[in-house]
Amino acid sequence: IGGPSLLRSAAKNFKSVAVLCNPNRYEDILRELDTNNGLLSDAVLFQMAAEAFEHTALYDRVISRFLHQRLSTKEFSRLPQELTLHFSKIQNLRYGENPHQGAAFYRKAEGCYGLAGLKQLHGKELSFNNILDLQAAIEFVKGFEQPAAVIVKHSNPTGVAEDATLSKAYQLALRCDPVSAFGGIIGLNRKVDVPAADLIIKSGFIECVIAPGFQARAFRMLSQKKNLRLVALPLDGFKEDDLDFKQVAGGLLLQEKDRRALQPEELKIVTKKKPTRSQMESLLFGWEVVKNVKSNAIVLVKGRRTIGLGCGQTSRVQAVKIAIEKAGKNIKGAVMASDAFLPKTDNVAAAAMAGIKAVIQTGGSVADADVIKAADKCGIAMVMTGVRHFKH
Repeated sequence: IGGPSLLRSAAKNFKSVAVLCNPNRYEDILRELDTNNGLLSDAVLFQMAAEAFEHTALYDRVISRFLHQRLSTKEFSRLPQELTLHFSKIQNLRYGENPHQGAAFYRKAEGCYGLAGLKQLHGKELSFNNILDLQAAIEFVKGFEQPAAVIVKHSNPTGVAEDATLSKAYQLALRCDPVSAFGGIIGLNRKVDVPAADLIIKSGFIECVIAPGFQARAFRMLSQKKNLRLVALPLDGFKEDDLDFKQVAGGLLLQEKDRRALQPEELKIVTKKKPTRSQMESLLFGWEVVKNVKSNAIVLVKGRRTIGLGCGQTSRVQAVKIAIEKAGKNIKGAVMASDAFLPKTDNVAAAAMAGIKAVIQTGGSVADADVIKAADKCGIAMVMTGVRHFKH
């Protein structure tokens, strides 16, 4: 008889048998035995039985998943007919998105990786909203090769930049929209050094800083702010889930995570005017940013930094106008990235009037010919990718 069978049998007979399968519970049970003269209460025995069944259920799930992964078809290996999820609680949270909502943070029972593997080094305990924004921050910076910085509010960026030094990248990210950055979360893809820490301290109220690590002196500087949450999360070999879950009333939506990388051969220059080399670099930077912004999304870029963002709008032209407004006088010569196709020529007209010189977008609209014609008329270079990056 194997271990799972023994555990199940013991759990069924929990009134007479104490079944203990979690080493993390040893001390609790020993204390219970000491307190009750070597006996365990019915409530504790019942709880231990429930934990045993949870443990054997996880064991069966791991076997089932392994067998499904061995099946030849993609449908069965990635999107199974039956779906069983098992998570273990990491901690209770003060509340959810709002104070009247209860909340907790869980990790996958198979292991501690991704954001569940973060280490909080300083500051108040993390909130539900903090954790969501930390996830968004990591999504923005983890793919950049050079030092990169992002400031996030409500899972959208207020600014993103990549530069030769971390301090410069942060300075440029902050400059994009310093007003919206107030109370935001900073994401960095390098260990925080003293110059970066100094700028962070001077930039006003910040909720959290997440980075692969902190130099000793930089940590001492930042930890002088007693409420500032400092979070370490290594990005080398960063592991994340292959699938993305969204809960709906009475059900669950499951999709493959959007990791679609843009290949050079997919870039199609569709206008008479071609983007310059520097414009193309900025367009590709904008494309990396816009795919993580809530749709409808527009990102304006100069060099390798955002200068204006239009996030989460129901109208694409409104996203364009908001991004232009955010950019202000700095917009002349900028490039624009759109997470999906431009459905009408009004987007091009607004961009041209503001001084935008190049655009990267998905393409595929029934109005593509008119949009390209409008770009030609305005002297705008346009690149189409054939790839969409909606984010809800």
